[in-house]
Amino acid sequence: MSKTYAGARLRRLREERRMSQAELARTLAISPSYLNQMEHDSRPLTVPVLLRLTETFGVDPGFFSERDTTRLVADLREALVGEIAEARVSPSDLAELASRMPAVAQVLLDLGRRGQLLSERLAEAADGRDGAAPDLPRSPHEEIRDFFYRRRNYLHDTDIAAEHLAEELGIRPGEVTRALTARLTDAHGVRLTAGAGDRLTAGTGDRLHHYDETTRTLHLSSRLRPGQRAFRMATQLALLEHGDVLDRQAADDFTPGTPTHALARIGIAHYFAAALVLPYRAFHAAAEEVRYDIERLTDRYGLGYETVCHRLSTLQRPRLRGVPFSFVRVDRAGNLSKRQSATGFHFSRTGGTCPLWNVYEAFAAPGRIHVQIAEMPDGQRYLWTARAITRHRGGWGEPGKTFAIGLGCEIRHAHRLVYSDGLDLSTAAAATPIGMGCRVCERLDCPQRAAPPLGRPLRIDQNSSTFVPYPVTDAPN
Repeated sequence: MSKTYAGARLRRLREERRMSQAELARTLAISPSYLNQMEHDSRPLTVPVLLRLTETFGVDPGFFSERDTTRLVADLREALVGEIAEARVSPSDLAELASRMPAVAQVLLDLGRRGQLLSERLAEAADGRDGAAPDLPRSPHEEIRDFFYRRRNYLHDTDIAAEHLAEELGIRPGEVTRALTARLTDAHGVRLTAGAGDRLTAGTGDRLHHYDETTRTLHLSSRLRPGQRAFRMATQLALLEHGDVLDRQAADDFTPGTPTHALARIGIAHYFAAALVLPYRAFHAAAEEVRYDIERLTDRYGLGYETVCHRLSTLQRPRLRGVPFSFVRVDRAGNLSKRQSATGFHFSRTGGTCPLWNVYEAFAAPGRIHVQIAEMPDGQRYLWTARAITRHRGGWGEPGKTFAIGLGCEIRHAHRLVYSDGLDLSTAAAATPIGMGCRVCERLDCPQRAAPPLGRPLRIDQNSSTFVPYPVTDAPN
């Protein structure tokens, strides 16, 4: 069994909780000198200490393993792709940096991304578009995705508060709308109008809901299904009862008054709403009971496929964890409009994702759940489910929108899912090799590659051709 050295992560975790070495040593029932040696990687973390750490800080034991650096290393490889191609830094250097000094690695990652953004701005300015340099700030929506990504898609205080409110209101399947209506009406004097929201669409786009603060009226479109109505009612309740809390949580990362802070506030309210209509303990028990059968959960709770999948990806409460999932919503062109992860799975920020990933296969057979064992270049394997969903406004000839919803977990958790039945989880040969996206993928022999591999000279020969679109020479640069 390999020894676990994670001094930098242990020290950072202690400092974030504002604990001295002496205080943490007392909690772990070890001497301060022993703790100091572990923080400086002179001694490994023992199993008893790891167990006490997970209880003290509420983190998964995997937080202290090398596997926990997977996402950070992948982000570094993508942000520093040019430096790797020029052999200024190696992937192994980045892996060691992420493992030993994650805080420094994060700073380097931020600097790399800023450098990429600056290069894009300079390139477009040089093109002379509109006669001036463009203003290309980082998208607020991208910032919000990172907000949840950093928290592994779980907001503990928000989840607990929503569950307590659900208990108070008596939230249970089949009675959610009644309970929410009573709370909005009795506690806040909110009047609900179903269908009236449709008349608000003239000249303003097709609103699905609208809350009028002056009249305290919540308009809900007749196009909303019961589960969608309940979700929007729960979101409004979160804004009314926990607005100050939402402000403070969003302000942890973003400046109040900015568009990003406003978006974060809405995102946290949506999280609260999902945790309210799908209370943690009850939903976790139901998920375990049906072995994470998504369709059975949608039937039980009367909610949409995407809503249930997203909630499954948030079940990371300490001492009552569900399967740690990665969640993704993607369109036919490969655009990721949602991506959240409680695992080490890496989603590419640029250059598209892997065409061999089963989320794209789902578009060929909408309504059917596709299952895939996928292996990343580092050897880590995942079980992925994917299904295409389509939404329409409701009228004949009106355009709709289609997405594939993907939900995946590390192969070590796959046996807990009904979708693993009949699959060989122990054999690597049963896995489909995928990557983070052609731009940064390490697989040299992939016939589906859409961009040449970085840092490898191409073998160009007018007298021969290969099935692999970008053959490389035997020797690296």
